[in-house]
Amino acid sequence: MSQPINSSKITSDASHAHDWTWHLWPLVPIYPYGKRRTLRIEVLNDRIWTFDQVQGIFYVVVPIRMTVVRLDAGGLLVYAPVAPTPECLRLMQELVDKYGAVRYIILPTVSGIEHKVFVGPFARHFPTAQVYVSPHQWSFPLNLPLSWLGLPPDRTHILPADSRQTPFGDEIDYAVLGAINLNVGAFAEVAMVHRPTHTLLLTDMIVSVPEEPPAIVQLDPYPLLFHAKDHASEVVADTPANRRKGWHRISLFAFYFRPSVLDTLDLGQTVLNALKAVDRSRKAYFGLYPFRWQPNWHYAFQALCGHSRPFVAPVLQQLILNRAPQTTLAWVDRVAQWEFNHIIPCHFMAPIPASPRQFRQAFAFLDPQATGDRLPDADVQLLRELEAGLVQRKILPPV
Repeated sequence: MSQPINSSKITSDASHAHDWTWHLWPLVPIYPYGKRRTLRIEVLNDRIWTFDQVQGIFYVVVPIRMTVVRLDAGGLLVYAPVAPTPECLRLMQELVDKYGAVRYIILPTVSGIEHKVFVGPFARHFPTAQVYVSPHQWSFPLNLPLSWLGLPPDRTHILPADSRQTPFGDEIDYAVLGAINLNVGAFAEVAMVHRPTHTLLLTDMIVSVPEEPPAIVQLDPYPLLFHAKDHASEVVADTPANRRKGWHRISLFAFYFRPSVLDTLDLGQTVLNALKAVDRSRKAYFGLYPFRWQPNWHYAFQALCGHSRPFVAPVLQQLILNRAPQTTLAWVDRVAQWEFNHIIPCHFMAPIPASPRQFRQAFAFLDPQATGDRLPDADVQLLRELEAGLVQRKILPPV
């Protein structure tokens, strides 16, 4: 029986901006570039913690998360490291001092550069930790050895097919999805279940969108307020309602890129509007705001959010998993055999209260016989156009 989830214990030290420094940001040059805040949340008392940071493009900022598990055998397991800033390392060291050394570091993906880029730098700060990576690793444009990507060669291991062959197999099981061929590379993800706490750890496969903006996003509300604007010249007050409005629009951008309820202005009108903007600073993109939201845009968010139900991101639905539906469903069936009552993914809301049945239901889009919620056709239209173009150019294999 797992312990009750406690999300009330939040730790963050914002006393020194130096603590947020991430010098290797040019490797993946996306917002917030060289300054990354870290928020540690105790999910299960003295057992599981999440470390949240943010990432995004054009102020479409979403959480990126690592999860730390205290093992029964002693020490800590880290799933999907984030940027090891001084603040992150200090918060991590507090756990090490109390619960023991970092023993295992897990890279659970092969194609997620936003996760892979942090593993080597993070591992260097914990020189006794063993690093376990998903099978089928690759890099682009050159397929380089893992050591050339910064992972320590003397203590990096490929996860074996049988979790019992790992030193943490007594309390953690895992299942590897993939590799799914995408022509330019492969997609794979490692789902892990911590049996003592009935906790399922995922990278990208399942997400849930909260009504309220996550705490890590609210540490710097500027992106929320930027996207709460209805036009370039509007000055948006920092209120809970406007933060919520900005978050809802950011979520639509993040999942659909071009939701059906968004109109894009032409360049001439965008420039004319920018000239009327109160703030034409570099931070405000010189007043450029090429968007006009339709009056009914909030209905699109409600359809996406679905009362914070777990679902599979549209990009995975439309561009990746439909390339290998039987392989994916076999993996889903294996994961659904585990006992868990909540999911901690690497993005958006965590933890997500969910049963194996709810997890299985999220993949109903792959089963023609299944019934369940489907994403609105109009909102995924851009992804379908993108899919057709990628297949035509042989970048993606056909469905």
